[in-house]
Amino acid sequence: MNTYKIEATKATVNGTEATMFKVGFGDPAQNDVIVRDAESRMTEILAGKPEDDNYNPDAEVKGGELALVNGPASLPVAMVLAHKLGHLFGAVACFDPKLGKYVVSIAHGGTYTVGQLVG
Repeated sequence: MNTYKIEATKATVNGTEATMFKVGFGDPAQNDVIVRDAESRMTEILAGKPEDDNYNPDAEVKGGELALVNGPASLPVAMVLAHKLGHLFGAVACFDPKLGKYVVSIAHGGTYTVGQLVG
């Protein structure tokens, strides 16, 4: 299915290497279908499996200190993304267009705290 798009790229925020996940809706569908597609696509990315010819092995995701999520998501999709990324990264932050920064939403102690603005 192609109801939800996720791309992973490397980024640098305040001198720290991060993994940025650009996300967004694809073909129209209901949330029950979209969450399955989002989960499946994230599993592919985390396993290092290419979705199509645009696969970039340099962008393989192994976890790390910070994950950035940028793009639209329904609440059910956001929960799928948070669950997957929260296990691999020390912190997960979502872009807030009103603030023009990422808001840390998951933090496992260490460098980042919940509510901290980055970027």
